[in-house]
Amino acid sequence: MPEMNDFNTKIIEEFRANDGKVGGPFEGAPVLLLHHEGAKTGTARVNPLVYLPVGEAFAIFASKAGAPTNPDWYHNLKAHPETRVEVGSDTVDVTAREALGDERRDIFARQKGLMPGFAEYEEKTKGVREIPVIVLERRS
Repeated sequence: MPEMNDFNTKIIEEFRANDGKVGGPFEGAPVLLLHHEGAKTGTARVNPLVYLPVGEAFAIFASKAGAPTNPDWYHNLKAHPETRVEVGSDTVDVTAREALGDERRDIFARQKGLMPGFAEYEEKTKGVREIPVIVLERRS
């Protein structure tokens, strides 16, 4: 896990230094920084994630690159759905909810059309789990 933490730390630093723009594997993709609190530990964490704009909200995908389990941040948001994200140079308070049924299918289909890697992740998880789609709705 230290390698992933180093990778995330570099992406977070680059994001903050460049008003939300990053290079490498995320170059050109919309990226946000998700703040979340550990479900069991209460530890504050930040993860860089690709997102899809959905109206005024942001959809994120618990793909974990097609791993057989959901990422920790998914469980953390289920336990603590009120959180915040950094998008560009803005910080936005949001409430997380899981998209289900047709809403989930439509959002995930849009994401696969824009970023075909998500279709590969879906193929890897077939028969194991459905990749959750989380909608982050702005709070006023």
